[in-house]
Amino acid sequence: MPDLARPILNGFADSIGNTPLIKIESLSAATGCDILGKAEFMNPGGSVKDRAALWMIQEAEKAGELRPGGTVVEGTAGNTGIGIAHVCNSRGYDCVIYMPDNQSTEKVNLLRTLGADVRVVPTVPYRDEANFQKQAGRYSEGLNNAIWANQFDNVANRLAHIETTGPEIWSQTDGKVDAFTCAVGTGGTLAGVSRYLKSQNPDVKIVLADPMGSALYNWVTTGEASMTPGPSITEGIGNSRVTENLAGTKIDDAVQVSDQEMVDLVYSLLRHDGWFLGSSSGINLGAAVKLAKQLGPGHTIVTILCDDGTKYQSRLFNPDFLAEQDLVIPA
Repeated sequence: MPDLARPILNGFADSIGNTPLIKIESLSAATGCDILGKAEFMNPGGSVKDRAALWMIQEAEKAGELRPGGTVVEGTAGNTGIGIAHVCNSRGYDCVIYMPDNQSTEKVNLLRTLGADVRVVPTVPYRDEANFQKQAGRYSEGLNNAIWANQFDNVANRLAHIETTGPEIWSQTDGKVDAFTCAVGTGGTLAGVSRYLKSQNPDVKIVLADPMGSALYNWVTTGEASMTPGPSITEGIGNSRVTENLAGTKIDDAVQVSDQEMVDLVYSLLRHDGWFLGSSSGINLGAAVKLAKQLGPGHTIVTILCDDGTKYQSRLFNPDFLAEQDLVIPA
């Protein structure tokens, strides 16, 4: 039953966080573990990135770097930009978003609907000076009363999860969590949750979930951030480098989830459980299933349901696009 006694929330910022933790019934039954998803798609901006967006802006305000009427600039694959645009609207800031051209059109259109100045640029590696993040940083330097949110290396990102996501998971499981897994883009979610859960119980297993075409699986398992074969169709996760948010994080292991495994899982959950989830959620749940098989029945495994599937209809839920990528929709 829903909690009918929830207090009245004060505006947009107060609506971020305190998302439900939901047992994924089919995956739990199949593995004998409680596989629990943190329903971050229920944040007001529709994703886990609302938390980082709010914290980065709040910390800039506290430091006096962002004043009324200012501008927030960011390079993003979409969800952080969407969160920033919402927070900027609620606080009276302008918003400029640099975005690589390999992202879904739904994200670009949504950002423009929210009033962001969206600049779609060619997709190039981080080492290239034309990379979308570096372009955002340079543009912000020429503005007065502006910040570059710099989500990858701004540790206010992981602070959001130290102060909110981690404590919520601990409270919602009554401290009975055996493992936490999620994919990494900026590293903020995994880093923040790891720091909090490990502070409560050092034996909680932290596992990085990685798509193909990323260097982080190898970084965790071998110590060298070398790329695995790819690319992946997933958006906003995987990385070629270790960010400031991720650096120093206690991570016990890593697992890889292929695009086909992700597609199989996302479509199965849609048809049999009713969940309409995005690709990063599919990677996370795929990692949770692999982890459950490693640990054996009777364990509680938590992951992040980053966002829903509405922003991926032109890619993940487009049969023609999947066929071009040699991916098969399960029967």
